[in-house]
Amino acid sequence: MVAETDLGVLLKNLNPVASSEDCVFTTLPADSLTSTLISVAKGMFQEREGTTLILPVVAAEKANLPFEGYYRCITCEVHSSLEAVGMTAAMSTALGKAGISANVVAAHYHDHIFVPAEKADLAIDVLTSLSN
Repeated sequence: MVAETDLGVLLKNLNPVASSEDCVFTTLPADSLTSTLISVAKGMFQEREGTTLILPVVAAEKANLPFEGYYRCITCEVHSSLEAVGMTAAMSTALGKAGISANVVAAHYHDHIFVPAEKADLAIDVLTSLSN
């Protein structure tokens, strides 16, 4: 399967799908990471201040980790290339105009956008409108 780079094709085939599970962002020192946390993490990024994990709420609460806010992951099911230009900008701009914060994570096959959980349905509508 070849990854798409054409912005028009990417937006037409965006197909955003929201997860039913709420997630949180938390940061902890690298020496506090456990294999259990790593195995359930939706995402992880090492920063100067510590390791940021994107975790299901249940996992963060079970580990007594601090977090602020609940987020829902929207996966854009189009197979986007890491070389594609403009997709993140188009999505972020549309969501921003609707007053929705967008925390975008690009993975090898798809882009994933973490939005405030209470705005997930509206975010799906906004992203779907980009296909028109």
